[in-house]
Amino acid sequence: MTAGAPQGFVEFDRVWLAYNEELLAKNQFAVEDITLSVREGEFIAIVGPSGCGKSTFMKLATGLKLPSMGSIRIGGERVTGPLKFTGMAFQAPSLLPWRTTVDNVLLPLEIVEPYRSNFRAKRAEYEARARALLQSVGLAGYEDKYPWQLSGGMQQRASICRALIHEPRMLLLDEPFGALDAFTREELWNTLRDLWTQQQFNVILVTHDLREAVYLADTVYVMSKSPGRILMRREIDLPRPRDLDITYTEPFVNIVHELRSHIGAVRGG
Repeated sequence: MTAGAPQGFVEFDRVWLAYNEELLAKNQFAVEDITLSVREGEFIAIVGPSGCGKSTFMKLATGLKLPSMGSIRIGGERVTGPLKFTGMAFQAPSLLPWRTTVDNVLLPLEIVEPYRSNFRAKRAEYEARARALLQSVGLAGYEDKYPWQLSGGMQQRASICRALIHEPRMLLLDEPFGALDAFTREELWNTLRDLWTQQQFNVILVTHDLREAVYLADTVYVMSKSPGRILMRREIDLPRPRDLDITYTEPFVNIVHELRSHIGAVRGG
């Protein structure tokens, strides 16, 4: 990073990743030369063609993978292993079928410290928090239902609640709404928008949906075809709070078209 520049909450500094030593020896990288800085509380989206390294970026941002070259700092600390202050949600909600909705949401508190040590003693307090979170995303009355009793959209709401129950500083979302119908997907955009507005955690959203990226994010990064590089950084200069009406406006549509023109672009050099 530039000397004297203020540090962001997430800092990637010339990060390269090869998945194993053999690929590294052949200079075959999944992502190449990624440098970016994300301020605290910022909502960013990563878009790009399939196989470009978006999910690899997520693994790097959580410490599940470490760079082959370069460095990553999050919250001022160099990343040397899996981070404990993140929450994650994926395209498949992956709720445990034998647990009720509220018990699924409570799961991180059973396994993540410092909550784990206090879980039995504070079970009632934690459950009240989980129920309040579920109610805030429109799942009042469904807290004691099982996953098979919920629609796909309801399951994804519960999955996001599970990712947030331990109050992470950063939420990572990998195609979280990709399997849902268009109407449900837009409903959940607003659910996520409202949770982020209230709590101001950092968000890294990986998505193929350019409308989703522009609607939700402060900044969108476009990745190249594999091996993935950052082709473009686009600040989304649309006013907040945003509602769905903005998606039909000319400024919104123009940004979507601008991003689309870079998707799949051939890398120079």
